[in-house]
Amino acid sequence: MADEIQDDGPPPPRQPSRPTGSATKSTNATPSTTGPKPTTALDRGSKPNPSANTSNPGSGGVQQPKPQALPKRTGPASIIVSPRQKGNPILNHVKSLPWEYGDIPADYLLGLTTCCLFLSLKYHRLHPEYIYTRIKALQGKYNLRLILCMVDITNHEESLKELSKTSLINQVTLILCWSAAEGGRYLELFKTYENASPAAIRQHQSTAYSDRLVDFVTTPRAVNKTDAVALVSQFGTLRTAVNARYEDVATIAGWGDKKVKGWCRSVREPFRIQRAAGRKGIGMKEREETLMSLSQPVSREGTLSRGVTREEGVQ
Repeated sequence: MADEIQDDGPPPPRQPSRPTGSATKSTNATPSTTGPKPTTALDRGSKPNPSANTSNPGSGGVQQPKPQALPKRTGPASIIVSPRQKGNPILNHVKSLPWEYGDIPADYLLGLTTCCLFLSLKYHRLHPEYIYTRIKALQGKYNLRLILCMVDITNHEESLKELSKTSLINQVTLILCWSAAEGGRYLELFKTYENASPAAIRQHQSTAYSDRLVDFVTTPRAVNKTDAVALVSQFGTLRTAVNARYEDVATIAGWGDKKVKGWCRSVREPFRIQRAAGRKGIGMKEREETLMSLSQPVSREGTLSRGVTREEGVQ
């Protein structure tokens, strides 16, 4: 029986069994380093924020830029000239400011809201419909519209009267010039004072009674401030000074005959202006009688007061 047992050689090698899922994780795991692994935005499943403030990581949140006021809108620094004005001699006299050609509806652009049209009376007499077409094309585009009119003809009264009426109807300002140098100076002035304040041409109204009294008394050209103070000091009140006689006014120191006549004429002439025909009918004799009447005493009964006109007060 021992003979029947055959030696088949060494036993086959034992195949290792396939590890389970838990074993795979434990065998494939890498050794852990000290400290937790830093997580990134990709690990959290979110995209990085490009607007995050990386320059100052210690800040609590995103810092938004502060709003800034926009600068005041200004027009071009130079005068914009339409190509249709090439060859105009006015351009040779625009020297203090730069100018350049540009595609604009007007002839000259002097600011954001100011434009100018150039018109020669000699051309206007040949083509009277030209200026009306140009004005119509500028309606509603600029706040200040100018017509720079070159007076280059002798008989210009009727043409200027027609242009003045047209300017009033269409709300256009008419500027007259008699030479190319004067026209160029007007263009420079309007461009220079583009952003100027109106305070320079605004009348200053005095608030004090004494200042307003002096302004009223100095209305006649011959009377100055010193004369106004002397007049009020002499008579005490303005009412008394207005109704004073010629002889009484002549006693003021520094008041000559011409100044006294000018004052009496100013305070006694009627408010209503006579018509031109009536003024022409007055001869030298009537004028002498008017001057002589200034020296006559004035009745104190008809003093000026509220509700009484100057004509009624003098009578």
